Amino acid sequence: MPDLLVRGVTLPDASVTDLGVRGGRFADPADLARPRVIDAAGLIALPGLVDLHTHLRQPGGEAAETVRSGTLAAARGGFTAVFAMPNTDPVTDTPARAAAVAALGRAEGSAEVVPVGAITVGQLGTTVADLAALHAELGLVFFSDDGRCVQDARVMRAAFRAAARFGGVLAQHSQDADLAGPTACCHESELSERFGLEPWPAVAESAIVARDVQLARDTGGRLHVCHVSTAESVEVIRWAKARGIHVTAEVTPHHLLLGTALLASGDTTFKVNPPLAGDEHIAAVRAGLADGTIDAVATDHAPHTAAAKAQPFPLAKPGMVGLEQALGVVIETMVTPGRLSWADVARVLSSAPARIGGLAHQGRAVAVGEPANVTLIDPSRRTRVQRDNTASLSRNNPYVGLDLPDPVRLTCWQGHVTHEDL
Repeated sequence: MPDLLVRGVTLPDASVTDLGVRGGRFADPADLARPRVIDAAGLIALPGLVDLHTHLRQPGGEAAETVRSGTLAAARGGFTAVFAMPNTDPVTDTPARAAAVAALGRAEGSAEVVPVGAITVGQLGTTVADLAALHAELGLVFFSDDGRCVQDARVMRAAFRAAARFGGVLAQHSQDADLAGPTACCHESELSERFGLEPWPAVAESAIVARDVQLARDTGGRLHVCHVSTAESVEVIRWAKARGIHVTAEVTPHHLLLGTALLASGDTTFKVNPPLAGDEHIAAVRAGLADGTIDAVATDHAPHTAAAKAQPFPLAKPGMVGLEQALGVVIETMVTPGRLSWADVARVLSSAPARIGGLAHQGRAVAVGEPANVTLIDPSRRTRVQRDNTASLSRNNPYVGLDLPDPVRLTCWQGHVTHEDL
């Protein structure tokens, strides 16, 4: 691991400096020994990005993604840490299974892999998993049944109580099954009616968010709302935060950029859960991210094989890949229009997700003595997204054909260069 000297790079606060990297940490450039020199004039140094919501599919879904391929995609997107969702086969609901995912990350990863423990055994929604053991043995503090919603309020209340004993966070996939069942696939709209697609009303998300913020207040628990997609959910989260309830939230890049109208093509690439929504909801989640109601951007990177997507729209697997274009979408939707500064980008894509997920050594300032997790970006560089130009094993990329910022020039994780395009 050679020393690095990054000359003339711009920090998120707009100051220009030289960065030294030695032994996995940022160092005084004067202390470096025969460093590799990188001319970073015109580039911005962001702290390594952290994704709270990644599906790496391993074990059990290796045809769609592996830890190796998924973290290579993460590094290409500027990420130095990803939280691996537990809807694998078997489900990550015991310390042994979580330890196996962590071990895969250490052996194969191009970014830190943090296992997310399941809230319920088998993600079946009936029995709370042993959250205390997952925390005591592996230090896990972030739990989710993502892909499924914990429907039973009694089970969710018990999980909040269990997690509250050690400051754990429950990350909920908010989907009321009575309002939006397993085959609901299109935001309730004129389009869902025209094409005969089972509708997903906005209230199917916000009703669960409202229930869960009340449960969090009742138990003193910590709630994280996954992939917020509707104006109503933003309103509920804003209401809860104003009352001091412990709630955080994320929005995906695809919900910031893409809308329901894309489903008219019939292309199952655009089937996602929760579904793409209309313009008023896109505007609301952008506003919520800008004003801090929504704390973080998380990709919900959900790779699928071609066969899983080559089904009639209601039967195709929901989900999109997103690690490699996430930062570009945030620049396009939030930075270029002036909604977020570069300091804000560092917050919503690095420090806030690291804080929410309890990852104290990630998301830290780019400063001497801190861990050398950094992403060098050129915000002016753009490209037309190509389907096969990816490190992921899957091709369900909703951004194919779009002209988007392509900013990431170098990713450095703990002093190791994991991606370079200089």
